[in-house]
Amino acid sequence: MKNFNDLQQRLFKFSVDIIRFLTLLPNKKEYDVFRYQLSKSGTSIGANYEESQAAVSKKDFENKLSISLKEARETNYWLRLIRELQITKSLECERLLQESAEIANILATIIIKSKNK
Repeated sequence: MKNFNDLQQRLFKFSVDIIRFLTLLPNKKEYDVFRYQLSKSGTSIGANYEESQAAVSKKDFENKLSISLKEARETNYWLRLIRELQITKSLECERLLQESAEIANILATIIIKSKNK
């Protein structure tokens, strides 16, 4: 159970870090799409993981985790765009990119193990 709690805490912290990171983006209208999309996908990872913990079936559990994985990949996409466009010089973008990739790997591993049981 400790591992689930650790992951819950990690995903919650990631959501908070994403929201804080968004405040570093320049306040220009053309960056609104980044703020909107990244706030949705970055916080949805943890929210769907939380839902998976109350799943009513194995299939429901795997489905919620799959959504979390998709959101982690989308988050990584938006962060890569921000890095490529050099919207912010913050090292936080690189850290969040690494974290989103690690989170995606963890979620994918849980899904695979669940399906193999």
